[in-house]
Amino acid sequence: MKQSPHASGKNLNLRAQVVKTLLAVQNGQSLQSVLAQHMNIVSDKDRALYHELVLGCLRQWHSLKQLTLPLLSKPLENQVVETCLYLGLYQLLCTRVAAHAAISETVDACKQLGMESLSGVVNAILRRATRESEQFYDVLEQAPGLPSWLSKRLKKDWGEQLAEISYELKQLAPLTLRVNNRQVSRDEYLDILEDEGIAAHRCEISDVGIVMDESLHIPSLPGFEAGGFSVQDEHAQLCATLLPNLDDKFVIDACAEPGGKTAHILERYDVKKLIALDQDEKRLKRLSENLERLVLAGDHVDVVTADAIQWQSPELADCIVLDAPCTAVGVIRRHPDIRLLRQSTDIQQTVELQKQILENMWQQLKVGGTLLYITCSILKAENEQQMVNFFSTHADAQEIKIEADWGVEQIHGRQLFPQVGHGDGFFYCLMQKTA
Repeated sequence: MKQSPHASGKNLNLRAQVVKTLLAVQNGQSLQSVLAQHMNIVSDKDRALYHELVLGCLRQWHSLKQLTLPLLSKPLENQVVETCLYLGLYQLLCTRVAAHAAISETVDACKQLGMESLSGVVNAILRRATRESEQFYDVLEQAPGLPSWLSKRLKKDWGEQLAEISYELKQLAPLTLRVNNRQVSRDEYLDILEDEGIAAHRCEISDVGIVMDESLHIPSLPGFEAGGFSVQDEHAQLCATLLPNLDDKFVIDACAEPGGKTAHILERYDVKKLIALDQDEKRLKRLSENLERLVLAGDHVDVVTADAIQWQSPELADCIVLDAPCTAVGVIRRHPDIRLLRQSTDIQQTVELQKQILENMWQQLKVGGTLLYITCSILKAENEQQMVNFFSTHADAQEIKIEADWGVEQIHGRQLFPQVGHGDGFFYCLMQKTA
């Protein structure tokens, strides 16, 4: 009996394993949900390459698509073969993999996945790419690299910045740490890294942030087990710096997982009570483990599994941090599968969800209390427009202007864009309840 092309991965080569992972994402599964399972089949020595090929192909997906279409006399309408083509071209144009290995291994993968009859097409196009690599590379560089619906939306929101935003979203995001000031200062930790021969430098706008100059295995960094630092994007680190003094205050972190903001608040302030709220129990477990590692857990911290649309607080809060669910377009550099998973129809649903959570959380806030609204999106519908609508329907809400030299001031709030060597796309708006 002939084995199905998508059967057990044990006898497939590395490129075929990569194609299977990319097919899972094309069929709507998030990379996070399939990565561990797919990674288990790959041998230890191949894991770094597997990881690079999967993430790299996703990052360049729409550019590779734009490059490939004119090379075909007629559309293939075959997911497996198209994915093999993208993978082959990515290796030839964006990695140091030897051309002969990239071609032969990718053509073999095409055969192993049951597409022997079309493997000649893959072979021919990849060979052409080695002959015309400069022209191919130019097309790849100039392609916006975003799904057309997102390009249109960003053009509408940020016309003049579109080319720059598209370019930034294709780049690699830096590995950024947030030092736990209860244990070590930033300068002390930089000295520790230097003593270990690990290159790193200070973040520019976060006063507790460090950018690593090389990608390293996080748990092997000095002080990890003892809770000396967390991994957190530089622009996400700004959250705690925008809040009023929270010493002896009651704080709610709504939509709290994975817990970076919760931990940062606890590192910075001696709160009376903090409730970290999220509806994903599994991820909240990770949040609790992180607080334990950072030596921040205690009776004053409650981790609660609940839906922020309906949840009622036991008492009114002095401060609420609402990192609202969003399309996550601002963090595409770290999660390149978003390019394939997100659809234009998601925006309206997300905006409605944000509105419902904001509405409920506003009811849980004391008069005189502050709410910080955050997203990791760069779409105005989820950010500026959401705030315009909120303020127009809530006479008891007053914006507290964020005076800062980072980001772009909006009608309400400030917008940060992803930047090479710096943070991701984030939006912040701070408000006070006046009645």
